[in-house]
Amino acid sequence: MALATLLSRVLGFVRDAAIAWYFGAGFSSDAFLAAFRIPNLFRRLVAEGTVTSGFVPVLAEVRWKGGDAEAGALFASASRAMAGLLLAVCAAGVLAAPWIVRALAPGFSAAKLDLTLTLVRLMLPYLIAGGLVALFMGALNVYGRFAAPALTPALLNLTMIASLPAVAPFLDRPVLALAVGLLVGGAAQMGMQIPLLRRCGLPLWRAARGGHPALARMARFMVPAVVGGAAYHFNILVGTMLASLLPEGSVSYLYYAERLVEFPLGVVAMAAATAVLPSLAGDAAAGDMQALRTTFGYALRLVSFAIIPAAAGLALLGEPIVRLLFARGEFNAADARLTVQAVSYYAFGLWAFSMVRIVVAAFFALQDSQTPVRAALASMLANLLLGLALMRPLAHGGMALATSLAAVLNLVLLVTALRRKLGGIGGRAVGVCLARSLVGTGLMAPAVLGVSGLMIHGAGQTSAELALGVAASMAAGVIIYLFAGLVLKSPELQMLLNALKARVRVR
Repeated sequence: MALATLLSRVLGFVRDAAIAWYFGAGFSSDAFLAAFRIPNLFRRLVAEGTVTSGFVPVLAEVRWKGGDAEAGALFASASRAMAGLLLAVCAAGVLAAPWIVRALAPGFSAAKLDLTLTLVRLMLPYLIAGGLVALFMGALNVYGRFAAPALTPALLNLTMIASLPAVAPFLDRPVLALAVGLLVGGAAQMGMQIPLLRRCGLPLWRAARGGHPALARMARFMVPAVVGGAAYHFNILVGTMLASLLPEGSVSYLYYAERLVEFPLGVVAMAAATAVLPSLAGDAAAGDMQALRTTFGYALRLVSFAIIPAAAGLALLGEPIVRLLFARGEFNAADARLTVQAVSYYAFGLWAFSMVRIVVAAFFALQDSQTPVRAALASMLANLLLGLALMRPLAHGGMALATSLAAVLNLVLLVTALRRKLGGIGGRAVGVCLARSLVGTGLMAPAVLGVSGLMIHGAGQTSAELALGVAASMAAGVIIYLFAGLVLKSPELQMLLNALKARVRVR
């Protein structure tokens, strides 16, 4: 699943690089990236809130207790209910779009607001495809299918990339081509999932009773679960709103920086949280709390082992990475420098962002949505207050730092509550893992800085030379970090090696 997510993230960078090439960081890019927040946020809330928190645990429990036939009946009911809900939400969104856009970007000029409104209305129908795709992916995960569903976001990125050369030249406002690519990509994602569902015995239009008994329980769990699992995305949205009050380009700087941070966040933390949730839900359904604690601790340690050096790498190599990915066409050196400022502040909170995903998954597996809601609300309030306090002295960087600090608060509240609920979460083992990872990262940093200092130079460097320098710096960091893991006898490294060996033997 991590490898499939990696492919999607790489294509996402290609998509963002193409947007930067065509539109830079200014009028059109600000309008599109602000408008894109709405379908993108909704997709993530549905995928990471409604489905992963409400649908997956309930479907896993129904399948464990009632078998595949009962699980299929629940899936059929849920898919029909989701389709109806999404149609209603889409219609309401089209009608309310002017108010949504003004709330999302209060600092935009009248012309930029008009373009943003047009883009929002064009892209809202994607909510239907995005929501159903998330439901399908959740069902496939319960049935042990992870890699193929994780590839579907790659289709979305491919269609959006293709839309720029294929559609943009024929439009008066070329940025509208990205909305066309989004809609085509949503249809392609649905088309890829349906055959997989059939192989699992989950045909989409299977006849079923009007409403499965478990559907009401899932619905009651959904709304608080969305809030509890979405603090990060709401905080990013608040940052966009405040950034619209800052100089032009601030929204774009935050977006491009967020995309860099979401690369390790998606490949490591989101892949782990999605993969571990069905196991945690199964342990909870069986009442085996010891197994749940073991699985939860395993996920925390593996994610920490991978994400701490990734955060350090982003902080150390943020400038050359931004130059390599985005600094071409309309995206100039000043845009790159301002984007790097946001990257460094987001990197500070990367470990907290990642840990929150795993801890929230444990609460969802236990079908406790109230605790994540309370922690999320506290985090969102802190993010707003910190953003208002930091936006003047640090400009758009203050929005990124506020999001990171709010994530730390969210994590502290969640971990404290989970320890009380489970009577312990293996904190000592996690602490030892953190210490080893920090030591390894400390040894890695000089190697990264040394290689980058030798191979990465000023703006006159070609893209190929810059790419080679970034790759060599990353490779040096990975080698030193893994060597440190071997010397320190890191069990997390051994877990990864054993898992890879087992996977190779299966193949």
